Amino acid sequence: MGRELTPAELLVMGLLCERPRHGYDLDQVIAARGMREWTPIAFSSLYYLLRKLETDGLITPVGPGDQRRRVYTPTSTGRQLTAEATRSALATLSPPHPPVLIGLANAPMLEPAATVAALHARSRAITAELDRLTAHRDQQAAGAPPAVAALFDYALAMLDAEHGWVRRTVESLEAPDVQN
Repeated sequence: MGRELTPAELLVMGLLCERPRHGYDLDQVIAARGMREWTPIAFSSLYYLLRKLETDGLITPVGPGDQRRRVYTPTSTGRQLTAEATRSALATLSPPHPPVLIGLANAPMLEPAATVAALHARSRAITAELDRLTAHRDQQAAGAPPAVAALFDYALAMLDAEHGWVRRTVESLEAPDVQN
């Protein structure tokens, strides 16, 4: 098709493919489903995205309405592009760019104890986030589609893996034979 959807556009298009919605409704669904846990989409950007998607012919208004309450639905082109982008998002491995790796690359400029202390702080933050997300998942799980549970499981698995990585990294930095 020539055009690719940004992650934020794909999120909005997916919600519009579920059913026609207006910007405020989109924001409510995003908040209710905890989508801001795993995607950076602000309320203020929703109306910009809707205008852009409409200009690009991917969505169309359903009936009259002012800008804030205008209900949109995907066009056939929009549905097709959303399906293609969804398949690609599921199949394509995208490299993460976590700032912790930059911090680790720059760690030699710190005293070894400062590096270890920072990683211990990260470990505590990961533990707190694991607890918070687990509780949030448990609240959302009742009656939610399997994909919702899978979203939380993914986030929890990534945090658990990072927690293990931090633990192993600290152990290697604290090993007596390590030259810092």
